[in-house]
Amino acid sequence: MPFKSSFRDLKVWQQAMLLVEDIYRISKTFPGDERFGLTSQIRRSAVSIPSNIGEGSRRKRRKAHLNHLDIALGSQGEVDVQLEIARRLAYVTPADYKRIASRVDDVGRMLNGLIESLQPKEEDWD
Repeated sequence: MPFKSSFRDLKVWQQAMLLVEDIYRISKTFPGDERFGLTSQIRRSAVSIPSNIGEGSRRKRRKAHLNHLDIALGSQGEVDVQLEIARRLAYVTPADYKRIASRVDDVGRMLNGLIESLQPKEEDWD
């Protein structure tokens, strides 16, 4: 069930893209020995969020669309944990952590709302 307008018009996609920018910006300061570890993982997880929102919106069936949104939500959870790891290892400043963690939470709430809005209502299950 693709959107009538572009996925680019969705606030959740726009916020997820800003999150990608935030993650790339802060991960540039991670230690070099994290290049193939946390740096790579948090970037991939962040990129997965808007990518799956976009891909899901192109799917013709609601179930496939919801599956991609569910994957995006899982990736949001990964970013949440990985950002916390970066904070505990002192790879990010407290101010950056607070700002980015707030965006991560916002994206998660918006994804949950979008998923709920697209799920079939009980009367549709009969």
